[in-house]
Amino acid sequence: MLRLSLLTAGLLLMQPALARQDDRNQPINVVHADHMDGYNAPNSVTTLTGNVLITQGTMKLTGQLAKIYTAKEDTSVDHITVTATPKKQPHIEQIDDNGNLMTGDADQLYYDNVNGVAILTGHAHIWQATKGESFGAKLTYNQNTGYIVGESGNEGPVHMTFLPKQKPVTPKHPAPAGSTPAKPGAPASSTAKPAPASTAPAPASSAPTKG
Repeated sequence: MLRLSLLTAGLLLMQPALARQDDRNQPINVVHADHMDGYNAPNSVTTLTGNVLITQGTMKLTGQLAKIYTAKEDTSVDHITVTATPKKQPHIEQIDDNGNLMTGDADQLYYDNVNGVAILTGHAHIWQATKGESFGAKLTYNQNTGYIVGESGNEGPVHMTFLPKQKPVTPKHPAPAGSTPAKPGAPASSTAKPAPASTAPAPASSAPTKG
């Protein structure tokens, strides 16, 4: 019960809608795969193997084994699965509307393109820049809102880390207003004016002259 209360409190703190809003309006591109097996048709499955890279706007999916499932009525993408291999875990990353990076890794990645939801299962880890990170047996990330739901399992309880608010850095010795810093190596300028040279004639000698 205590675990649930802590998890609920954590989710409320991770709730602000900062995720990228327009990525799902972008086309899904298979940028790279060593092998492809399938065809572009309704209600079909395309299997990609070897160094797979799939993008949609700022979102990237990588792994060694991925399957793309199209919708029943057309060739739009319904969902994508990426499965871990001994070489590599599935990986997802995305840049939110504030320019911050989110990354996620797990043994199994299910990306629901219709609803904009990524489900990470098995040794799941999500990291959000300026926010913190989450660990769990299963983590569900809402692409539209940035909301994360975590579930515990045989791998132990969900745990999270929240980053402190970043304070602005101020210079230790600010320069006075209106001053211009001297260039490196330049001599310091002086405001004192040199004393004017004397124009008075030298006094005549008072020593007596010999006759």
